Amino acid sequence: MTRLVLVLVVLAFFVLCAAAMWWGWRNKGRRQARTLPAFPTAPAELGSELLPEQSGVYVSTTLDDSWQNRVAVGDVGFRSEATLHLHDKGLLIDRVGASPVWIPRETVRDARVGQGLAGKVMFGDGLLIVRWQVEDQLLDSGFRADEKEHYQEWVAALRSMAGVGGGAQ
Repeated sequence: MTRLVLVLVVLAFFVLCAAAMWWGWRNKGRRQARTLPAFPTAPAELGSELLPEQSGVYVSTTLDDSWQNRVAVGDVGFRSEATLHLHDKGLLIDRVGASPVWIPRETVRDARVGQGLAGKVMFGDGLLIVRWQVEDQLLDSGFRADEKEHYQEWVAALRSMAGVGGGAQ
């Protein structure tokens, strides 16, 4: 087999693998779009800011049944730089180059720090994870802050919104 043929076979294999991954992601998004409710949009007036904004990286949103089952609807499954804003009316994850994720106050169910969510696994407690509910579907959204020492404040404030006692986990 000549070198050119071998290179073409390997190149074709990688193109086929990339196409299969794209096709699988697209089909997952279509399946989820049929079952997931629409995500809420942020209101014009968010209320007063409860904590100073936090910069970092939005990791992903997953379905509550598995920390690896990433939501593929729209651009919610894509990782991006972001800023967290906690307001009276809810949590705004303002993402760079992607649509913002709005978590209304009444949908927050819990918050915690954890090691991983689809798209990012870290040692220790490197992620702020917010559990929230849209209609009957529980979701977990993850954020890796640049300044992780403020996580406990965020967890306490979010758990207070959710009506969950006991402080941070």
